[in-house]
Amino acid sequence: MALDQSFVGRTYPPTAPYEVGREKIREFAEAVGDANPAYTDPEAAKALGHPDVIAPPTFVFAITFKAAGEVVADPQLGLDYSRVVHGDQKFAYARPVRAGDRLTVTSTIEAIKSLAGNDILDIRGEVHDEAGEHVVTAWTKLVARAAEEA
Repeated sequence: MALDQSFVGRTYPPTAPYEVGREKIREFAEAVGDANPAYTDPEAAKALGHPDVIAPPTFVFAITFKAAGEVVADPQLGLDYSRVVHGDQKFAYARPVRAGDRLTVTSTIEAIKSLAGNDILDIRGEVHDEAGEHVVTAWTKLVARAAEEA
């Protein structure tokens, strides 16, 4: 069943704040194999003009994808998550994510398309710090594969 086009433009409430910690940044940098000292050494980050360590560019995926989960779980949308695969991800930064940030994400459905029986859902996540400053926009593309015929 195709997703309802009337959901395009629907915005969901902001998430609870996520506090970015140095240890989370360090763990993420290690997990992705990025040894940039700005991710683990406060002095190296300060030498680059940052107030504390910064996060690798894809760090924010963890919180934006979780926020997109509110869209996915919306029973009115009717998305069958058991058929969903992650199609694409991109980011546009206003500034790096920093240790000490308290970030919220507001998710909006940007597009719904059907292609060869598959539903394609584009979700935009606007990430702001607790002062309301825009930090990054993340776009997530989810593909709900067509149901297999019996």
